[in-house]
Amino acid sequence: MKWNGKNISIGIVVLALIAVASVLFVNAGRNQEKPLSSSTPEAPSGTQSAKPIPTPTPTPIPSEKVDVAVIGSELEGLYLARAAADEGLKVKVIDPREAFGGQVLQGEMLFLDETRDEQHRLLVQGRAKELFDGFRNGKIRKLPEFVQYFDKLKKDIPVESGIKLEEVKQIPGKFGPHAIESVTYSGKDGVKKNLQADYWVDNTDFAALISKLDATRMPGLEKFYGQNNIEYMSSGMMMKFKNVDWAKFKTHFNSLSPEERRAKYGGGSVDDSFAIGLSGMTSAYKPTNDRVFLRGLNAVSQRDGEVIINAFLVYTVDPSDDKSVAEAMELGKKEIPLILNHFRKNIVGWEKAELNGFPNYLYIREYNHYETDYVLKPSDMLGAKMFWDNVSIGGYPLDLQGTSANKWGIEMGRPDKYGMPLRSFLLKNYDNVIMAGKNVGSSAIAYGSARIQPNTSLAAETIGILIGQLRGEKKLRELKEADMPALYSYLESKYKIKLTGVTGNNKLAGWTQDELAKLDTGEIIYPSYVNKRKK
Repeated sequence: MKWNGKNISIGIVVLALIAVASVLFVNAGRNQEKPLSSSTPEAPSGTQSAKPIPTPTPTPIPSEKVDVAVIGSELEGLYLARAAADEGLKVKVIDPREAFGGQVLQGEMLFLDETRDEQHRLLVQGRAKELFDGFRNGKIRKLPEFVQYFDKLKKDIPVESGIKLEEVKQIPGKFGPHAIESVTYSGKDGVKKNLQADYWVDNTDFAALISKLDATRMPGLEKFYGQNNIEYMSSGMMMKFKNVDWAKFKTHFNSLSPEERRAKYGGGSVDDSFAIGLSGMTSAYKPTNDRVFLRGLNAVSQRDGEVIINAFLVYTVDPSDDKSVAEAMELGKKEIPLILNHFRKNIVGWEKAELNGFPNYLYIREYNHYETDYVLKPSDMLGAKMFWDNVSIGGYPLDLQGTSANKWGIEMGRPDKYGMPLRSFLLKNYDNVIMAGKNVGSSAIAYGSARIQPNTSLAAETIGILIGQLRGEKKLRELKEADMPALYSYLESKYKIKLTGVTGNNKLAGWTQDELAKLDTGEIIYPSYVNKRKK
């Protein structure tokens, strides 16, 4: 047979079809022998069946147990941490702020207010005395010197900054409805950790721990001023300057007659270290934004022409809102250069002054007030009340710094001295939550005095010592009046802290219960009322 091109092509196609049919036939036979599963892959050659894929085991959260957990790194609560550690307890600090040191190191609030009685005797006791003595005599004035002091406070105490509180595990309390068993938090790296503690201390300026609990917020200054919205005392932004001729400033100021001084500066005082007041000069400055204000000076010479001032206020700041804090910082960075120009033109010795940078954070004066076992009142302070469970002897005017409703603020009276009870530092309805620093249990008006650092620093140190002395055999809430003499004796002999046998001038002797009640609510303003009452 003769093949032509067309026949060859047909032949090739036929052969191809036969080959395809053969492959399909073979595969069909294999499928009958071993059906394929849509969910289980065929086992590799040489195996009987596929092994199941194991479920991954969750990585356990690292857990740690301490005696005292301190949330936040404000100065006041660090005294508690130091005291507890010195008494042999295991202490850890976890801080929701990005950097350590709170208003002192980050806010650079380096102008320290001492507490004194009306005879001008110093009330500062305990470890804080070293700091305040160093500040007064000029040895602790610059930021590195404060850092060195803080380093001694936290020595050998683990500190984690930039943490985020994720979960607070609560259990029924032995002495009340609640207790905290543990806290889960994440670090800067996002890794979660679990912390257990016998005592929990909120040492933040925005109640980071307390705000997650079943705690009762008490009325704030908004009630006193008749405002609808919650508002706190103004925050401060510290003003930092260099190239100030302080000697020239002091000499000029003190060479003026009282009349000349009032005309140029509005009064005040300037010595080798401090400039106080000068509110006539500061009030002449007109801010560019109604949220900021320049009040009278609290200025300190830091040596070498460097000066830091507490006088610049920012209103309506929410310390719990990072955006609110950042906005306030920006307002300060825009306004303070303009204030510098005002000082250059109006203060002798400041002609060549320059900015010396900005702090990293604000000076936060106030946040929410939460109910404690005992809430301090103005009548306690002006009445020089002492308590069976004193943990501090306080003093300072009831100084309510300005709000948007009252930019200058108001003074509600000047106590001699008064006691601060342990119960004002124990969160109500919680067995093991301690309030430190700005979280002290006081009414918004009494807070004007209670908030000052030496008052709550001594309280925190005392509480840390008490926890150490009790050694877990008795809880703070179990302490009775009969337990205190031995503890007070230990405080005085070892730490030179004296909390008993102290008396103050009761400025409310003879007042009626109605008058006292009105004083505590702010219906009576002591400085003006007392003069009228005498008449």
